[in-house]
Amino acid sequence: MIDNPPLATRTEGRPGRTRSLMYWQVRIFAITWIAYAAFYITRQAFAAAKLGILDDPDASTILTREMLGNIDAAYLIAYAVGQFVWGSVADKWGTRVVVLGGLLGSAVAALLMGVVPALILFLPLMIVQGLAQSSGWGPLLKNVSLFFSPSVRGRVIGFWSTTYVFGGLIGAPVAGWFAYSVFDSWRAAFVAAALIVTAVAVLFFVFQRNTPEDVGLSAAEPVDGEEGIPGSEAKKVVAAPARRGSAFRALLDAMRNRDVVRLGAVYFLLKPARYAILLWGPIIAIERIPSLDFLSATVLPVVFGIAGLAAPIVAGWVSDSVFGARRAPVAIIALGVTALALALFYPLTAGGSIWALALMFGALGFALYSADSVVSAVAAVDFGDDESAAASIGFVNGAGAIGAVLGGLLPGYFAGSTLFLFFGGATVVAALILLPSWNRRASDRSVLLEEVAR
Repeated sequence: MIDNPPLATRTEGRPGRTRSLMYWQVRIFAITWIAYAAFYITRQAFAAAKLGILDDPDASTILTREMLGNIDAAYLIAYAVGQFVWGSVADKWGTRVVVLGGLLGSAVAALLMGVVPALILFLPLMIVQGLAQSSGWGPLLKNVSLFFSPSVRGRVIGFWSTTYVFGGLIGAPVAGWFAYSVFDSWRAAFVAAALIVTAVAVLFFVFQRNTPEDVGLSAAEPVDGEEGIPGSEAKKVVAAPARRGSAFRALLDAMRNRDVVRLGAVYFLLKPARYAILLWGPIIAIERIPSLDFLSATVLPVVFGIAGLAAPIVAGWVSDSVFGARRAPVAIIALGVTALALALFYPLTAGGSIWALALMFGALGFALYSADSVVSAVAAVDFGDDESAAASIGFVNGAGAIGAVLGGLLPGYFAGSTLFLFFGGATVVAALILLPSWNRRASDRSVLLEEVAR
């Protein structure tokens, strides 16, 4: 295996160093993007399988709609616990170990759900799935952020954040296609998802590295000036310092940051609406239009993801270029639009029109993912610090995952406009909480990487 193909090109002068940095930026960006998108295939296999489970007389006597909601809640509680833990563990032990374990654990849990005859095991297996899924976001986001400076993180992480939008876009349809078109069995959704994620784990093992320092980008080389020019100063490309002390200490440091705590509260209130659509989108679609077949009901919520795919890119660019690397204004505006779309969702889809339902899924997707990507990604990175970056991201996303429990649980017990109005009110409160951070910017702690990239 060749770890440093461009290494020879950077032994002399700036062009080689720049090419090497760019190579590793592209490589780390790509493999971390693929890895996190893959998590969604096993995550949403259960969402795709719900239609078949509720239509299966043998399965639905045990896995009732209420029980499915309870299982989603248990999964999300485990996911929340994992978010608080894995970010700190990654700060201490590195992204590679944590994410590889998560990918493989997710694949094993999904495979067992596809083959075990005892449906009662779905509850513990989904708890395992939640713990495995939570290993991805914080560690991977820290991994990619270490290779880019804060002045471009809004755009870079905006593009990178399309990973979870894309994952949410393809997860249920891919699993549903295997389940209802290829094998005509809801269990196939889990088996196919497990095999895909296993293949991605192999790619991750081959191509991922934790820090610029791990790939030789910390060598002392001139950056600002050339050797022999008076007044020039040689600088080094340095990776973020290794975290010393316990993983728990990193989490405590993150929790002492009031901006990080504020983001956690915002994400707690924002996340239920997104997860209600991710986990119950096919059920919502068939309730609004009862004439839909199962595959169509699984595919229609894809519009939510298609519209959301552009959202992190637009939100990241606007936060960098329009608001001067201030992240809160974009999130606050997007939260307001989200609240409006949630309030109008049921009135505008009352006629049973596929186009109206698709339009509302799309409007929600763009607004929700705009706010979500800023709060959970680039703002979480900027408002934290380099040593506890993954812990800060983990805290914010852990708080969001606690809120997401409501998104998985409540649709199992309630339906109709009241649920959406509740989620809309929560987003309004979130926008008000974030207002004090309107002018907050990151301090540039990674100037050296930026200078090398010039």
